[in-house]
Amino acid sequence: MRFRRSAAALVAVAALAAVLAGCGAGAQARPGETFTLRIGVIGSGNRLTGPVGYLHDEDALVPLLGGVGAVGAVEVFSFPNGPDLNQALVAGELDLATYGDTPALVARGAGQPTRLIAQAAVGLDAAIVAKKDGPGSLRELAGRRIATQTGSYMHRYLLGALADAAVEPEEVVHIYAADVEAALERGDVDAAAVPAANVEALREKGYPVIDSLAADHPLYRGTSATVVTEDFLAARPGFVAVWQAAQVEATRRAKADWDGYLAFAVEVGGFPGGIVRKTTLQEQLPDTPFTGEGLALLEGTKAFLVEQGFVRKDFAIGEWIAPGARG
Repeated sequence: MRFRRSAAALVAVAALAAVLAGCGAGAQARPGETFTLRIGVIGSGNRLTGPVGYLHDEDALVPLLGGVGAVGAVEVFSFPNGPDLNQALVAGELDLATYGDTPALVARGAGQPTRLIAQAAVGLDAAIVAKKDGPGSLRELAGRRIATQTGSYMHRYLLGALADAAVEPEEVVHIYAADVEAALERGDVDAAAVPAANVEALREKGYPVIDSLAADHPLYRGTSATVVTEDFLAARPGFVAVWQAAQVEATRRAKADWDGYLAFAVEVGGFPGGIVRKTTLQEQLPDTPFTGEGLALLEGTKAFLVEQGFVRKDFAIGEWIAPGARG
């Protein structure tokens, strides 16, 4: 099975690990000093998503982070996928990243010095969508060309589902979720694993869904990971508690104003309101920084990535979690 082709992209950060430099975070914070918190996310438009993004959009995030005694502004940088974000982290261009669990685990397993401080989303869904008049089941993907976004939780789900079914495709190729429809329409690929919102958009256009993550492989559901660099954490050790409190408050406010939160999700995600309402679920937003379910899913994902060789060196999740982080 030609899965290892994608492994090079997933672990590319290892070659850069030695150049980590805590630009903007290396010096110990002094009383009265302010700094700009640099956050990396997956997406476009340099905007935070999820409850923390909703809070930031209301100009309420920075005041909550004022408990650090130094955060004066937040700057957001968008990346197309996890491996690209990891390279920015390892180069010292970011202080914090909030993205999918798979690239975060791969980076840590490659020796990138990060610490996990929260999981903002648990139980992320996806599905495998086929081209029209194409394969009608998971087993019919044998010998076919399949796309997914390399280094994502969809990638981990796709590989796990294929392995469970003992299906060997011709090739698994990297295509961004936004470009999947065109690839399916042209016949460049026979199927693709994409996130829930993209699934619904493609389903509405007549593309068949042949496998569902939540329904068929619930143990492979994705989670998010919020990490900081060790250099940043050493300079600002009080940051973990403050960020966790901000995330909890952001989730509380989002759930209290669910219609407002969905309107924000429509704006930042670019999908129609009906799709956003169907795929944005309150139960996927935990009320605490860590949950038993979230950590269990994280452990399962790590074990799979170690087995597949994507995580170079195994590590304990408990040792990855930052000191002082609470559940």
